[in-house]
Amino acid sequence: MSKRSCPCGLPQAYEQCCGRHHSGAVAAPTAEALMRSRYAAFVRCDEKYLLRTWHPRTRPSSVDFDPGMRWTGLEILETAGGSAFHSAGTVTFRASYRGGSLYERSRFERVEGAWVYVDGDFVE
Repeated sequence: MSKRSCPCGLPQAYEQCCGRHHSGAVAAPTAEALMRSRYAAFVRCDEKYLLRTWHPRTRPSSVDFDPGMRWTGLEILETAGGSAFHSAGTVTFRASYRGGSLYERSRFERVEGAWVYVDGDFVE
């Protein structure tokens, strides 16, 4: 097993960081943790996790991964709400890839106690 830091940008190894969420061992405790784990799932093309953590009302039937996409980093710019004491929250982030970046404000809600991604708006 690789001991490199997690793709989400935190210094822990993947297995101790987002890997715990991907395996289902531990739910993401905050909207930001879910955002980070979903970014890592995009890096790893983990469709099952992405669909499981997508709000039922906005969830697509599948995730289309671009085989040429190479994600290179995640920067959390702002969070609002999304803690253990909230039922909703937003995370504004920049996800970099080879050749550019995606700048988005994502919305998250709790469904049956677990954080899920609702939708997001691209930020100019």
